[in-house]
Amino acid sequence: MPKLRLLSNNIWWCDTNHDTWAARGEDCSSDARAPGFVRVYRELMPDVIGLQESSAKMSDALMQQMEGYALLWGRDTPILYRTDKFELIDSAYRIYPAEIPGREGSFNNARTKSYCIAVLRCKEDGKLLCFATTHLWYKTEEAYPHSDEARAYQLGLVMDQVDIFRKKYACPAVIVGDFNACPDSPAVQSAYARGYVHAHDTAVEYADETNGHHFCFAAGYDMYENPRTFAESIDQMILIDAPADAVRRFERYTPAYYMPLSDHFPMWADVVI
Repeated sequence: MPKLRLLSNNIWWCDTNHDTWAARGEDCSSDARAPGFVRVYRELMPDVIGLQESSAKMSDALMQQMEGYALLWGRDTPILYRTDKFELIDSAYRIYPAEIPGREGSFNNARTKSYCIAVLRCKEDGKLLCFATTHLWYKTEEAYPHSDEARAYQLGLVMDQVDIFRKKYACPAVIVGDFNACPDSPAVQSAYARGYVHAHDTAVEYADETNGHHFCFAAGYDMYENPRTFAESIDQMILIDAPADAVRRFERYTPAYYMPLSDHFPMWADVVI
């Protein structure tokens, strides 16, 4: 398979402008922000994009401007892929259950936490790739008991479905997304226990050490006062059944114009699998 550029991006579910933004003469609606995301994707030219927090309005706005890409609908977690590079072979989508076995509580706010999976065939050489994007439960363990378990449980569900596709198609797999969990969390560690590796840890040319997150919400946007590191990152990219040197570069894309688009900078990797 030729070198691929895979990208993950939480694009902030916000369809309408907020008064605080309007008072400054700015606009954080999906219509206003969509061209910024399109600019990012045109500059990086990813082959596959896994989104999180993409509203139907935002997905529609992106697709009106993203010539050459197809959208695999996944509600808040859709996948975009280049039609000149891939054809879609199989897919799966699931909204995570609000409950986790044996624990009290609800762990899916407004049914926004989900996964979307695409099995893609490379048109150049016929090889297959299983690509999944997901958004896991967001609250901290301290604020809401069993949240760590909920994230591990949800990630387990997407890994279970990926396993089905791996067995059916004998292909490598990549899971990207907003895990709301750092690399040493129970969720990510549970993936390592099942044989996954992190793109950051296996990149042979370059690995970005930042956490890829900044302040961008209804109140406004800015960088955090104290820079954070990869160890504190919550957007993750994990692989399985890929060669040891599959990941060439692992990076965050942080142009100044991106600041008012989303609190998550795009995460991308160049891979050969």
